[in-house]
Amino acid sequence: MGVIFIQQLKMESNHIEEERYYRAQKRVEEIKQFYQHLTVYLLCNPIVIAVNLMTSPEFLYFWWSLLGWGMAVVLHGLKVFNFGLFFNKEWEDKKLKEFMEKEKPTTNKWE
Repeated sequence: MGVIFIQQLKMESNHIEEERYYRAQKRVEEIKQFYQHLTVYLLCNPIVIAVNLMTSPEFLYFWWSLLGWGMAVVLHGLKVFNFGLFFNKEWEDKKLKEFMEKEKPTTNKWE
């Protein structure tokens, strides 16, 4: 009986470690995607500025790209680094638990 209990504890421990690894892996991927987004922003906007200044310097439309895309990068960073005002990590965890509770099968449907 004790051996089975120890094996179950080891299995639970392995499952918890796998879960932690999965969450860490997901987090690293989110951060990597943010830095890729930031890099593309920083590399593309100087090109937009140069093209704007060479083709129509009387109308500086590059500001729209800098501001619009810049806001998207800032919002992306806020989400990735958990500074979100509305849909932050706590909200996400709460919703996940809520949906999991809804989907949890009842143990005895006839009671």
